[in-house]
Amino acid sequence: MVKIIKLFGSKELKTGYLYFYVHFIVEIVCFFYLTRVLNDSPMVWLIPFMYDGLAFVPQSMIGYISDKYPKINMGLIGVILLVISYLIYGLTNLPIFVSLIILSLGNAFLHVSGAEDTLKSSEGKLSPAAIFVAGGSFGVISGKLLAKTSINPLFLIILILTIIPFVLLSKTYITKESNTNKFNYVKEGLNPNIVILVAVLVVIVRGYMGYGIPTSWNKTVLQTVVLFCTMGIGKALGGILSDIFGIRKVAVISCLAAIPFLCFGDNNMFISLIGVMFFSMTMAITLGILVSKLKKKPGLAFGLTTIGLFLGTAPIFFIKISMFSNIILIIVASILCAIALGYILKGDKK
Repeated sequence: MVKIIKLFGSKELKTGYLYFYVHFIVEIVCFFYLTRVLNDSPMVWLIPFMYDGLAFVPQSMIGYISDKYPKINMGLIGVILLVISYLIYGLTNLPIFVSLIILSLGNAFLHVSGAEDTLKSSEGKLSPAAIFVAGGSFGVISGKLLAKTSINPLFLIILILTIIPFVLLSKTYITKESNTNKFNYVKEGLNPNIVILVAVLVVIVRGYMGYGIPTSWNKTVLQTVVLFCTMGIGKALGGILSDIFGIRKVAVISCLAAIPFLCFGDNNMFISLIGVMFFSMTMAITLGILVSKLKKKPGLAFGLTTIGLFLGTAPIFFIKISMFSNIILIIVASILCAIALGYILKGDKK
């Protein structure tokens, strides 16, 4: 208990708390926009597909640039892009794709900013980045619900502007000594390229499962809220529990423990949610693996995870498989992920 209290009160988590809010607001803004646009558009699949591609894939390049030129404030650039996208959306008659592209890129810049700042100030801990990423799940469902109200989209510009002090304050926790050299979660002697490939493949599996989990029980607004909140809690727990009990142990257990709950929870919300929480925990773990091999390039490392997420979600837009095949895929992929993570991660210190 003392260890847990110390972790939550540590200075390393301050940036994670700041970017939890930033990520929360960013996803509210983006999913408010997407929900409103989809209600008025026949392109039900094209707009979300474009958004995922434009928000996820460019993060590797943005991260690479941020690593090379750390004085560029990617967060402020992201805020400016989000404001511009909403001004275009709310005040002009330009094609929807103009504001969509700018919105997606704003999302990407702010994600990279959050990853860079939380990783650089984390002292090798996974919790700050995990807490930052967790904020997104709560923002997604909040944005969807807010879009169902009659609020004018231009009012959301006020929300966007509240991000600025949080982004600026986070920079004060990054000193010249701040670095990511303390990320050493991977066994020595392994081929770095193989390790990176394995980590990205695990992210691809997680991306697919995020959309492919059987959830026939999800029929009400409240159930949807609970689902997204559980995802957020799982993402945060992945980093927190890894810092407390060890990354290898949490990685293997979370992958294997999720299997029965995901496969047999289709019609039972409580069973399903346990599986959702377990599978969500691998987010921080894969990021920790990538940063361990890309110590000088934390932005690029984070960008590789978002490419993996896009590759995992992209097939959902084009391919539909049976429930039985989906369950078999979840079982096989989860077991393979557990084996791979158990092999490349260092043993946990006692």
